[in-house]
Amino acid sequence: MDPEAAQKARESLELAFQMSNILDTGLDRHTLSVLIALCDLGLNPESLAAVVKELPTLTHPTQQQQQQQQHRSTDS
Repeated sequence: MDPEAAQKARESLELAFQMSNILDTGLDRHTLSVLIALCDLGLNPESLAAVVKELPTLTHPTQQQQQQQQHRSTDS
């Protein structure tokens, strides 16, 4: 990639990251750059957004889920 294109890519990522922070998405630069790259490869942005919204519920159980899991382990 030529230096001018690389500089434009960095500037675009920085702008996207600033917008992401304003919208309080919680995405870091690396994650945002991966999502942008996936969109550039033709993945549907709305589908990616749906997956990103769902990830916290898959990786961080809610307090209610944790309590249910604790009750199951004490009932055994």
